[in-house]
Amino acid sequence: MFINAAGYYIPSKRVPNDYFLTVNGLTDEWIFQRTGIKTRAWATEEETIDYMCIEAVKDALPRLPYSVADVDLVVFASYSPSDTVATTAHIVQREFGIKNAKAFYISSACSSAMNAMEIIALFFAGGKASKALLLSADRNTSYYNPQDPKAGHLWGDAATAFFFSKERTSSERTGASEPLVVDVTTHALGHVGKGKEGVYLDPRKEGIQMHNGRDVFTHGCAHIAGCAKEITEKNGYAIADLSYFISHQANMRIVNHVINQLGIPAEKSLSNISELGNTGSASSMLIFAQSYPRFRANDLICISVFGGGYSSGACLIRF
Repeated sequence: MFINAAGYYIPSKRVPNDYFLTVNGLTDEWIFQRTGIKTRAWATEEETIDYMCIEAVKDALPRLPYSVADVDLVVFASYSPSDTVATTAHIVQREFGIKNAKAFYISSACSSAMNAMEIIALFFAGGKASKALLLSADRNTSYYNPQDPKAGHLWGDAATAFFFSKERTSSERTGASEPLVVDVTTHALGHVGKGKEGVYLDPRKEGIQMHNGRDVFTHGCAHIAGCAKEITEKNGYAIADLSYFISHQANMRIVNHVINQLGIPAEKSLSNISELGNTGSASSMLIFAQSYPRFRANDLICISVFGGGYSSGACLIRF
């Protein structure tokens, strides 16, 4: 399948590490050394997850080589929805008049976007759809606790919108390239380590929690690297063939550990965690969308992620 257009929305508000000194006692130096985060993007009350996704779609539309009404599948991937009945997929369907689409919501922690891409590929292969819109977004500030010294300082908010097609479409209207999704894979890892106790979200009581940071770090490093090796080797490539590598932005120490483990030069690793914080399932797709203008013909990009629960996934994209 092919990527036809990508868009994103990032709240303009930036919250520096100094904010947490009076909230949970953590200093700027302590946070930065352990996470690589300097600021994080936080949504205002008006910037709901529906609003962010709508704005991400609007950002992508000028580069879309066909009418948004031609979309026949809308998938919303997130672990922090505002509504699981009237989902963001349906809100976006209504906002843009996408009348002939199937629409639904899926969640698999920070690998949600990878699972959504895999589902879209299967819909295409089965003849159930030909053009799809993937909304990947998390509004962590809906559920986080800033007083939590273990994870309250990690979270940021953002949304992305990606349009996919089963076949390559004409790009004459926009002049944009349409990269090929070479492959996508996901794994459920609930049996590994602490499993669901690693990172979880209790919407009524505790919000989003990460009580077992060491376990998350250990398995995150192992499975982000493992997924990257798996998908490149499966498709006849080596890690050295990658033009760029994008890891889930949970923690800069995880990112650095993974690229060192894989032997990827730092200049090939794309990151936004220092400014935006951990934007959840949107994070890796967000970096890809932000970096779109820098990619050139024949560039090979690997995106590899790990999420609470646990779960993992990766995709390989060729320009």
